Amino acid sequence: MTMVCCAQKPGLPGSAPSKWITFRTTHAPGKVYRFANGGTKTFTNEEMYVRAWLPLLHKKHVGIVLGPNYRTEQLEFKSSGENPAKKFEGWNLRTFGLDLNSFVRLDSTSWLLVTSHINKTGNFAMLSAKEIPLNYTVSASYLKRTGPNKEIGAGIIFNKSYKLTFLPVFLFNYNLSEREGVEIMLPKKMAWRHNLSPNDLLYFKAEAVTRTYYLNRVAEGTPDVCRRIDVDMGISYNRRFGNFGGSGGVRWLP
Repeated sequence: MTMVCCAQKPGLPGSAPSKWITFRTTHAPGKVYRFANGGTKTFTNEEMYVRAWLPLLHKKHVGIVLGPNYRTEQLEFKSSGENPAKKFEGWNLRTFGLDLNSFVRLDSTSWLLVTSHINKTGNFAMLSAKEIPLNYTVSASYLKRTGPNKEIGAGIIFNKSYKLTFLPVFLFNYNLSEREGVEIMLPKKMAWRHNLSPNDLLYFKAEAVTRTYYLNRVAEGTPDVCRRIDVDMGISYNRRFGNFGGSGGVRWLP
């Protein structure tokens, strides 16, 4: 496979390599949610996630990758009394998604970045795929490399789940030294990077996680929709293997 060198694609020296296959598991005890008629309840959030990036186009000025992904998760009830989130039990919450990311090189120091994501998320024990509406997100950003160790950009993101949302996007990548750097993509994530060696990277990061679940049949009227917003914080270790990379780490979900 032909890889595009750092001078042709966005990303500063020292940043994490592309991960063509991702496997991730999460076990987060002590998650507390407040319900309108049930008060505050405690759960353990568990999930398994897999994604594979498939290169569709690798040219000097254009790159496109496709990323099918799958997630299954549950909220295991830990409080006493009635569980107000029974539809979240039993690993029946599933997501079937597809990502499409691309960049267009405008000149030697600037790029147009376009990303898109579509998915169907819900309780597949109660609903078929046809009964779950399609969620999608599209973003477009302009990124400019203003120096050997600095990139800055801006754009817009559009999301359609249970409602329409438009938000501005701010990008900022900066190498503080040969071993330290920050990588920011607001409103999605913020990360501080420490390069342990040329092939070993340590990330301390915070990432916004927003999910919309459909839990009953749309044909019955207004669908039972749950929207969950978390801040995913943690530490991850990335290892470079040639032009590729793998990662592992610890995450905590406040």
